[in-house]
Amino acid sequence: MPRFSKAVSSLRSSEIRDLMTLASRPDIISFAGGMPGNDLFPVQAVEELYAQLDIKKKQAAFQYGPTPGLPSLLESLEGFLEKKGLPVKENRLLITTGSQQALNILAKAFIDPAEPVLVEKPCFIGALSAFRSYDAELRGIAVDSDGISIEGLRQEINRNEKAKFLYITPYFHNPAGILYTAERKEQLIAILQGTNIPLIEDDAYGDLYFFEEDQERLKPIKAINPDGINVCYTGSFSKILGPGLRLGWMLVPEKIYAKCELIKQSADACSPSFTQVLADAFIRSGQIYSYVAGVRQEYKKRAAAMVSALREHLPDYVQWNEPRGGFYIWLILPNEADATRIMTLAIEGGAVFVAGKTFDPAGRQNNSLRLSYCNNTPEQIAEGIPIVASAIRAVCG
Repeated sequence: MPRFSKAVSSLRSSEIRDLMTLASRPDIISFAGGMPGNDLFPVQAVEELYAQLDIKKKQAAFQYGPTPGLPSLLESLEGFLEKKGLPVKENRLLITTGSQQALNILAKAFIDPAEPVLVEKPCFIGALSAFRSYDAELRGIAVDSDGISIEGLRQEINRNEKAKFLYITPYFHNPAGILYTAERKEQLIAILQGTNIPLIEDDAYGDLYFFEEDQERLKPIKAINPDGINVCYTGSFSKILGPGLRLGWMLVPEKIYAKCELIKQSADACSPSFTQVLADAFIRSGQIYSYVAGVRQEYKKRAAAMVSALREHLPDYVQWNEPRGGFYIWLILPNEADATRIMTLAIEGGAVFVAGKTFDPAGRQNNSLRLSYCNNTPEQIAEGIPIVASAIRAVCG
């Protein structure tokens, strides 16, 4: 029998990935995956941009590239991030193979076995998986409609054993769908300053806002650039162009960047040059801004369809917040509810979602569930939500 490492032996398959096969069945309406709609991808625009490239750029697309990323993409992405107010010149930018790799690299840079890491509760499953792979002790801190609990954060920071970092997803949180308030971010900054605890700020969905009045709340903590905190900002092309590109990035202080580049070099040497060339061309053409503006309106329409269906069909005891952007709506059920039982019934009826314990750092609390509206038409949403609501009533009464 092979003797695997302790870290590998503790790994478990993501329940979301396990649901992908089921979700692909034509008889199932899937609210499970956080995937952009296939019908929304800018296929023709990208084809035309590639056709216009000169032969040297096309050849470069087939070649190995530098570990930090192709210089042309680094330059154009810097411009894209500077428009969001991010302090690009004071930090270093590293292209990663999806933002999942960025989280994995940061986890490897900071975590030794059994060391504590602070995360939100609920928390993005990809982050939990990355941190668990280095045998971290995950300490979940509750979130409310304004963001992470400041009292819970204070209690964790005051514990004797200092956490290696805090990980948050403040902008249309996965899975809770919330948008941190400016006040909550200011409180978070004040607590972290002087603690020497780095902040990993994951911003995969911030460009997909529905309301212009939320602009101030969308300002990244990295853009605020607070003194005394090492902020590691991660982002991705997955939600604003296409997950198949497998391109993300991290913007981090120089001293952290140096370690991260070495880790990436040992992992995959470089991210795909082909998709870096495509992403660079898309940014430089200016189409990324009009494209994101267009899909933002489509996701707003789909979110509105789900909100309408939930209002019509959900029982009154289910709590949820209307989304202001992103991909998700988080349903909170009575304490004794079992979302896995509800999911089993829903699948029998022809719909699937993700049960809440998937996002619990401890893997236990299961009186909640995540619904994704991004990959469904309003008609599919109108058909699928009554199935979910019926399953909830069957289990919860």
